[in-house]
Parts: sequence; C-alpha cells; structure tokens
Amino acid sequence: MEYELRKIPVGEVAAGYKDDAEGGCWGYGGRLNIRPAYQREYIYSGKRRDAVVESVQKNLPIGMMYWVKKDDGTYELLDGQQRTISLCQFVTGKFGIDHRGFINLTEAEKEQILKYELWVCVCEGTDKDTLDWFRVLNTPGTELNAQELRNAIYTGTWLNDAKKHFSRSNCGVVTMGYNKYLDGSALRQDFLETALKWISAREKIAIEDYMARHQHEQNCNEIWLYFKSVMDWVKATFPTYRREMKNVEWGLWYNSYGKKNYDTAALEEKIVAMLEDEDITSSRGIYEYLFDGQERHLSIRKFSEKIKRAVYEKQNRCCKKCGRHFPIEKMHADHITPWSRGGRTVLENCQILCENCNREKSDV
Repeated sequence: MEYELRKIPVGEVAAGYKDDAEGGCWGYGGRLNIRPAYQREYIYSGKRRDAVVESVQKNLPIGMMYWVKKDDGTYELLDGQQRTISLCQFVTGKFGIDHRGFINLTEAEKEQILKYELWVCVCEGTDKDTLDWFRVLNTPGTELNAQELRNAIYTGTWLNDAKKHFSRSNCGVVTMGYNKYLDGSALRQDFLETALKWISAREKIAIEDYMARHQHEQNCNEIWLYFKSVMDWVKATFPTYRREMKNVEWGLWYNSYGKKNYDTAALEEKIVAMLEDEDITSSRGIYEYLFDGQERHLSIRKFSEKIKRAVYEKQNRCCKKCGRHFPIEKMHADHITPWSRGGRTVLENCQILCENCNREKSDV
C-alpha cells in the first residue's frame, strides 16, 4: 500500500459535512466517506468529544488520521473517525462547550479552529489492503469488540442495510421498542450481534459463516424479519413486560419453542407466583424455566449453613439415606419435598445426604 502525508485544515474537512442514516456520513466537500461500512458508529460524547475540540483550540496535536484514496478520487476514513466527527459536529453547531457553540466564538477563535491542520496519511491500495490495515490500526488499545471486527471483514451491501435496522441510535430495533428486551448498545453493534447469534444458532452455523454467506446481498430482510418474528412472539406470549425480560436469550428459545401454543393467562399466573417466591433468587430465569422446566435457571435458594449444621447434628452426623457417617464437609443439604412440588427452603424440609446419595437422588 502506497501513502503520502498531507496537512489538511479542519475547515476543509468539515466542509459539506452531513450525517444521516440514508446518505451516510460525509465531509471534505462530499469527497470523504467518514463512516464506511467497516467502521464502528460514532460513540464519543461528553468529555472525550469536548477534549478533541479543546486540544485543537490549544493547538495541541490530536494524532495522525488515515484516509484511503479510492479509484473515483474520493476518500474513505480509515482511522480517526471519532476525532473527525467530533470536530465536524462542533464546527457545524451540533454541540457546544461550556455553553458556547462555534457560532458564539469570536472571529479569531473560529479562524484558529478552521485553519488548524490535521495530519493525514493518505493511502492507496486494494480493498484487502484497506481492511488489513484497518485491523492493524485498530488492534492495540482501541476497544473494538468482536462484532465491530466482523463488520470490518464482511463489509458490503448486506451490512449497510443491517446497520440501518440494528446499529443506529434511531434504528428499527429502537423505534419499534425492541431494545427494552436487549442488553447493550446499538452503536456498539450489540443488537446486531444478538440477532446474528440467534439466527446463526437456528442455522447451526457460526456468525462469521452467516455474514460471509449474505455479505453481498442487497438487503438484510431475512435476519430483520426473523428478528421481528422473535420479538413479536415474545410480546404475544408474555403481554406484560417486566424488567426481568431484558437480556433473555429470546431467539434461542424461539428457535426451539416458537411453534408451540401457550396459554398466556396461565403463564402470567405462574410468573406472578414465582416472582413472589422467596426461594427463587434469579427472577430473570423464570422465563427460561417456563420453557424447559430446568430449575437451574431459577437458582433456588440453598439452605443456610446454620440449618445444615442443625439437621446434620439431628441426624447424628449420618446420611439420611444410607445411614453412614461423614464429616459435614462431605454432606449436602437437600430438599425432602422438591421445590417443584411445593417444598420450601426451611428447616422442616431439610435432610442431609452424603455425596453419593445426593447424586443418585439428582439423577432420578
């Protein structure tokens, strides 16, 4: 890859700046693609964003920028997106610092910012060269997550469309209210990664294989329609939203149980009862338990050491089942009547079993 160093004023980079979901993010008079598909979303805010502008105001260096020159004479921003957008947003009045926007500055202060020269390394090479260098530049200390790195590899028309649905601050996931069921951030690609994990599990392939298979398709209709089906199924099955529903792996459960019919009223009654059950220590696991009946999702409250010791002594330090003596460290406090049959985690429902007897009981 060939390169040359240039010094380009902030005013020229900010000329014609625009940023929208349909047209993308452009500057430098419409010749610089500030956010090509392999780039992460803009995540700077507050102090980090302000620090970029303040450094320029003080004529301090803000680091090298890397642009890639394309065959049509335009450029793609390879490294420096967060700093570039911060400056462009300030110059175009998108935010201010200490209650002063660019419009409130003196003419001398404005001129100083606009004439501040950014060091830009302009590179030329193949698309593979571009992505290879992008990965090198973003490996140390940049906090790129796994999905952002996947985006750098599988950039294309499919990803462009997927970002509109999953990766913008006003993307479809957010505008349709699905984000309240998900953990993470659209801008950090968490919603996209979640949808990819779910649909890839359905196809029994890796996320990378799914992205490679669809990389050059014109749209992401398949995954978007699938994701909507998952969310609509959740809303129909559990009409009452609760905070415990956030960050459940809904797609994985939909893949296995989405075709079954459920009595929503009966499910709601069970949910209310379990939310009031003091023995359940993981209320989020209630929804998973309703699908497969595995108590491990609920983290049923264990007997206290005090109860365990009291029952151990009452049983003459012997296993309730086999009658053999063991030190308390080798014993397990067990529910006589299982929780699933109404047994509570109280002294009267506790028995002490040795490891083997407890294992045999669990295997039944």
